Amino acid sequence: MEEFIQMFRRAAKGSGYKGQVLIEEYKIGIDERIRRRLMETEYPPKRANQWYERVERLDRSCRESRREEEEKRRGLMINRRKLKK
Repeated sequence: MEEFIQMFRRAAKGSGYKGQVLIEEYKIGIDERIRRRLMETEYPPKRANQWYERVERLDRSCRESRREEEEKRRGLMINRRKLKK
């Protein structure tokens, strides 16, 4: 997602898109789950920079959460194997 954000920012500079039109184009390209979560917050982002920052933060925390879940699953699998022996 970070790579997409950087590419989008570069492309947006020369695109002529501004304001809400730019934001709508950005929302099309981001992960649907992240977009939904931000749209459903009490205070959704209003400006493009707010969208960039909040998407980056949410994407990072989602990836970290998935990594922790995977580590937990691996740990449970190892513990189960030990119990079977």
